[in-house]
Amino acid sequence: MFKAILLSQTDDKKTRAELLDLDESKLPDRDVTVDVAYSTLNYKDALAITGRGAIVRSWPLVPGIDLAGTVSASRSPEWKPGDAVVVTGWGLGENHWGGLSQKARLDAGWLLKIPAPFTPRSAMIIATAGVTAALCVMALQRHGLKPGDGEVLVTGAAGGVGSIALALLGGLGYTAVASTGRPQEEAYLKSLGAARIVERGPLGQPGKPLQKETWAGVVDTVGSHTLANACAQTRYNGAVAACGLAQGGDFPTTVMPFILRGVTLYGINSVLVTNELRQDAWALMARHLDAKKLEAMTVEIGLTEAIAYAPRVLDGQVRGRTVVNVKR
Repeated sequence: MFKAILLSQTDDKKTRAELLDLDESKLPDRDVTVDVAYSTLNYKDALAITGRGAIVRSWPLVPGIDLAGTVSASRSPEWKPGDAVVVTGWGLGENHWGGLSQKARLDAGWLLKIPAPFTPRSAMIIATAGVTAALCVMALQRHGLKPGDGEVLVTGAAGGVGSIALALLGGLGYTAVASTGRPQEEAYLKSLGAARIVERGPLGQPGKPLQKETWAGVVDTVGSHTLANACAQTRYNGAVAACGLAQGGDFPTTVMPFILRGVTLYGINSVLVTNELRQDAWALMARHLDAKKLEAMTVEIGLTEAIAYAPRVLDGQVRGRTVVNVKR
């Protein structure tokens, strides 16, 4: 038996979230069984647990888009018992049973070895949020953006992706600017690497299609008017990496930033990216993320607390990363 959060639908199509004891026979028929040590509680997980978003595609489902732990059994020659592994994305917590559980059974191709110097816990501080942030930064690097080229805006900076993006940009020597609606987090954001803070209010309102050239690059986790204004404020031949929609999935802008200033908009999807790119993202973070900064952005909760904690994530009451110790 093992403990897991199980999501099911009531007769009136509402989501029921329960912490249950399950038998291993309930696990999916896949090649690799993992004893999970840590998972995370992301925005998408919170939407699934509360039923506030259409995240779950298959019922019943164990939520959790991330997990780290140790292989306990394997039918695949790629993995053997004792291997320390991390899994992010691949539809976990959406189409497939995820990480908010003490055990998981997974496709062999979804697993990566936890790279040094990370542990299962620090791998979950990073997890999907970190991989997404790293992919955004890698897109800006491929575009040709170098430290010293100008300020890089990070929207939703106090969230998980934003926090790691700030720390990574700072570690690489970029001048990062944090946009947030939580001015009380200024000291926290500057400790991660933000050179200065901008209030999110104006960015989140309808704006002109072309505005003062300000940003050499942007990491946007917010979408909607925030993304539109970020593009309108990006300098000639600059780049914007968009990876989130906390404000909304709409994009109320014009083609002007793109055809008059040559701005490039990169869409970042970390769910189905190749393992080769994932490994590059982890390697970049291994070289340039400060372990103390990772710890400073982290709150740890137990699996028993995750259901009650989920609404706080959606209501903007949580900063940085929330790691779930599934053993408690």
